[in-house]
Amino acid sequence: MPLPDDIRACRLCAERFAATKTAHAPRPVPWFSPGARILIAGQAPGMRVHETGIPFNDRSGDRLRDWLGLTREQFYDTTLTAILPMAFCFPGYSAAGSDLPPPKICAETWRAKSLSHIGPAPLTLLIGGYAQGWHLGPAAKKAGVTRTTADWRRHAPTTFPLPHPSWRNTGWLKKNPWFEAELLPALKTRVAEVLP
Repeated sequence: MPLPDDIRACRLCAERFAATKTAHAPRPVPWFSPGARILIAGQAPGMRVHETGIPFNDRSGDRLRDWLGLTREQFYDTTLTAILPMAFCFPGYSAAGSDLPPPKICAETWRAKSLSHIGPAPLTLLIGGYAQGWHLGPAAKKAGVTRTTADWRRHAPTTFPLPHPSWRNTGWLKKNPWFEAELLPALKTRVAEVLP
């Protein structure tokens, strides 16, 4: 069975998800194939992705595609773009209605296998603290998203740390104008370079 099919069949977190406020069943959403040119390492699917089975199928995805200068067709072409979150399923909401963190067992079980399956990508995007911490190590985890993203030149042109493209981060973008003025133009240039 191909690796994405193995992931789709995963039910490791069934009891964990049943105990959340949403009381949902697992629905892993792998979106990758070998040889992708851009690896998008994110956090975990949201409720909309859980419902549709399509990653970044929301306003956050619209913003991310704009940041990258990609069409929807390019973004969802797995020969160009691999979408590899730290957890493949929607983790659910807490009692307060906040997103729960991605369960560590998902990355422990599937991440190394998935990265090996995809192979080395010439461009990796690290979206949010969980992906930045996993890929860049404890220093990035300690520094936090803003400082890690501000230090993007240290990792470019092969890796770009990014905040989550959620519309909840609009305030962050206003407080950090260097992101749109400096990082995004460099990112779009790199995206164009790595695409066939």
